[in-house]
Amino acid sequence: MEKTFIRETSDGRKVEVIGPFVCIDGQPVAEGVVEVKDHPNKRAILHTLPNAAFMAGPVVLTAEEASVVRGALLMAKPSPTDPVAINDQLRKAVNARNREAGIE
Repeated sequence: MEKTFIRETSDGRKVEVIGPFVCIDGQPVAEGVVEVKDHPNKRAILHTLPNAAFMAGPVVLTAEEASVVRGALLMAKPSPTDPVAINDQLRKAVNARNREAGIE
């Protein structure tokens, strides 16, 4: 599995993306990244760390770090080769874009 170093915590532990997981010292803590504005505890997070943009489990990430994490997680996913899976992925992407634009 490919390892992507993100940063080191203040207590010396490594935050990495290993395969499809965000890990602290090699232990998986999250499978994805959540924007702080969508997080249930956003007020507490922003009160404590005002520069927090994303969360990966208990790991607080800046926008730049989250970008690296997202890229590493996408690289870890196998690309679909089945035409039905490709069509399904494209349909979901178009629907998500339309929802964000306010089109129902």
